Formats: sequence, C-alpha cells, structure tokens
Amino acid sequence: MRQLDIMCNDRKAGVLREQFPGKGYTFIYDPEYLRGDNPHISVTLPKKEAPYTSDILFPFFANLLPEGALRRVVCRQHHVDENDLFGILCAMDGADSIGAVNIKEVSDEGE
Repeated sequence: MRQLDIMCNDRKAGVLREQFPGKGYTFIYDPEYLRGDNPHISVTLPKKEAPYTSDILFPFFANLLPEGALRRVVCRQHHVDENDLFGILCAMDGADSIGAVNIKEVSDEGE
C-alpha cells in the first residue's frame, strides 16, 4: 500500500492511500487538522472524521498532476508509468503545486 501525506498551508491535513495499485483510494483527515480552525482541502472533500473512499483517484488529487509534455518529463525523470497516477503523485513529493495543497511521501518510521 502506497500512501502520501497531504499538506495544506504547510500543515498535515491528512493521508491519501492507494489500497492496491490502481484499485482503490482512501483519504482521511488528520485528527489534529480537524480539531483546528483549518479549511477543508477541497469543496469535494469537506472536513469529516470518516474516511473518503473511491475506486478511482479522487478528481481533486488527479487535478494536481502535470499534463502533456510536463507529465512525460516527470515520468521519465522518476521512472514512473504515465498511467500510474498515484506514482506520479509520489514523484511530486516536495514539488510546488498550485494552491495551498502539497504532497509529501509518508516515511516508514512508526509504521
């Protein structure tokens, strides 16, 4: 299972998990983020304690991905298949994105 920390305004907002490669996704808000006066990361993902699940990558996260020639460059540089959307998100670890939401790979510590 691959997972990413989802950061909003440099605070951990939650965790995005891929259950099996390309076969299901879960996003859950971090409890501390929920307790604070923090915005939801997307109107399609309002703050709640229960996890969000989807058979496809949530459109909000898919829209963070580069497109066209830039996607091909990212995939080539990071040796990721262009159809592996979660893999491309992983490759964007630490990269600037439009808006307040950024992605960080989850470390293996504490797992």
